[in-house]
Amino acid sequence: MSQIYFTEDHEWVRVEDDGTATIGITTFATNQLGDIVFVELPEVGKTVGQGEQAAVVESVKAASEVYSAVSGEVLETNQAIADDPGSVNEDPMGAAWFFKLKLSAPEELEKLMDQAAYDDFTAKQG
Repeated sequence: MSQIYFTEDHEWVRVEDDGTATIGITTFATNQLGDIVFVELPEVGKTVGQGEQAAVVESVKAASEVYSAVSGEVLETNQAIADDPGSVNEDPMGAAWFFKLKLSAPEELEKLMDQAAYDDFTAKQG
C-alpha cells in the first residue's frame, strides 16, 4: 500500500512498499502556476538529495523549480508530460507525475506533511 506525503514547496511523493518514490507537483501548485507550457525532467540515473532541484516547470505566468521531496536515484521520468506539458494541469496528482526514484533515506519522510497537514498549510496560503 502506498503512502503520500507533501512538501512546503507543493511537491507530492507517493512511496510504494518496495521503496519506489513517485514525485510530482500538487493541484495547488498547478493552480498557482496557471497553464503549463514546458517541463524539463531530470536524467535517469541522476542522484538527487531532499530539497534539491530536480526538474523545471514553466507556465504562462512563471518558471518554477521542482524539488525532490526525498533523496534517491532517478529510475524513470514521465516523458508524456514533456511531450504534452498541459497534461500536468489536468491530472497533477495522478498521470502527470514527474519522476520516480529509489528512496535512499526513508527517514526523510518524517519531515514531510500528510494530506491533512498539507490541506491546513495550503488553506493558510489562500
